[in-house]
Amino acid sequence: MKKNILELVTACENYFESHCYTVSRLQRYKSMWQHGILKYMDANQLIYYDRQVGETFLKDRISSDISPGERDLMRSVRVLSEYLETGSVSKKSVHRRIIELTGEVGVYAQLFIDSQKRERRSKVTLAGHRLYLHYFITHLSRFGVESVVSLREEHILQFMSSLTNNRTCIVSTLRLFFRFLFAEKKTHHDLSYILSGYKFEKREKLPSVYQKEEVVQIERSVSRTSGVGKRDYAILLLASRLGLRASDIAHLAFTNLDWDTNVIRLQQFKTGKAIELPLLVEVGEAIIAYLKYGRQQSELSNVFLSARAPYRPMSGCAVSTVVRQIVEKSGIPVNGRRHSAHCMRHSLAVRLLEEDTPLPVISESLGHTNSLSTGVYLKVNVSGLLKCALGVPLVEKGFYNQKGGIFYE
Repeated sequence: MKKNILELVTACENYFESHCYTVSRLQRYKSMWQHGILKYMDANQLIYYDRQVGETFLKDRISSDISPGERDLMRSVRVLSEYLETGSVSKKSVHRRIIELTGEVGVYAQLFIDSQKRERRSKVTLAGHRLYLHYFITHLSRFGVESVVSLREEHILQFMSSLTNNRTCIVSTLRLFFRFLFAEKKTHHDLSYILSGYKFEKREKLPSVYQKEEVVQIERSVSRTSGVGKRDYAILLLASRLGLRASDIAHLAFTNLDWDTNVIRLQQFKTGKAIELPLLVEVGEAIIAYLKYGRQQSELSNVFLSARAPYRPMSGCAVSTVVRQIVEKSGIPVNGRRHSAHCMRHSLAVRLLEEDTPLPVISESLGHTNSLSTGVYLKVNVSGLLKCALGVPLVEKGFYNQKGGIFYE
C-alpha cells in the first residue's frame, strides 16, 4: 500500500487534531516529519510512501544504542506506516515477551500445562507455570540436560539454590510437574520428593495505614488547577473516602453513577461481587469538576481517561501510580509504608474500626466476601486492641518478702 507522502502527513495531522493531541506534541511530529522522512524522500526523489520506505530511512538514521531523540524519530515514522495501513494510530506498541519451552523437557512441560488447563486452572496460574518451567529448563540447558530421564537430584538442588525470588511458587510448580512426569511414566521415580523438605516461612503482612490527619493533608496537597489535577483528585477521593480498589476506579463507567439517588453501583473487578456505595458530596463534586473541565471529549464509557492522546481508559496500575505520586509529593513521611491506592483503602478500614463501626458493616462497604478478609485490619487497630487488653493485678508486697526477701524458683 502506497500513498503520496504529503497527503499522508496531512491526513495524520488531521487525525491527531481530531483526537485532541496537544499542540506541542503535534508540533513535535511536524518538525520530525519535516526534518526527517520528508527531507529524506525529497533528497531521493521519492513521492509515494510505504512501510518499506520508512524502514529504509530508519535503518540509515538509527544507531545500535538508541537515544531518546532517535526513539521519537522511529515513532514519527511508524505512526505514518500504521495510519497508512489501518487508518488509526495506537497509543504505543507493546511487544509481549514470548516464553519458550525448548527441548524434550519443554515438550513435556507444555503437556503438563495443557493438563492443568483441562483442570480449569486460571490464566494467571498457567502463565506462572510456564514462566517457572522456562527458568528451570534454561537452567538445565546450561548443564547439558536435554531429556527428562537425565534429570538428577543434583540438577534440581542446584536450580533451587540459585533462586532468590518466588521460591514458594516455583517449588509448587516443580512438584506438580514432577508428579505429572511420574504419572505419565516419563521418569522412574517421583522426583517431587526432593522438594518435600522445602518449607518457606511466610511472614505476617500488615497493611500500610495512614492516619486521618495524614490523609487530609494528602488530599489537600493535590493541585486542581489543571484537568489532570482534577482527574487525580477525583481518583484519590474514590480511594480515600470510599475505599475503592484501583481496578474498580479504572473500570468506573457513567452507568455506575446514579446521580438521582447519589449512589455508586458497580460489580467489583476482583471478586465480581456487586456493591452499592453512597456518592458523597465531595466525591461527586470532584467527579463533576473533572467531567466539565478536565476530561477530553470521548465516546468511551469509562469515567477516567489517560492524560495524553489518543485518550484511552486508565488501567488499575495507572490509577495506583496516580495515588502513589500524590502521596510522594504531599510531604507526608512514608517511612517504609506502601503508598498506592490500596493503602487508602486500608486507611479507611482502620479509621472505621477506630470509630467503632461493626466489622460486618465495614466488610459490606469494602465489598469483602466475608468478615475474615476484613479482620486483617484488626491487627493495626491499636486503640481497639488496647480495649481488649486484660488488666494485670498488682503484686502484693508480701511476695517480695518470702524467705527473707530472697527470690526463688
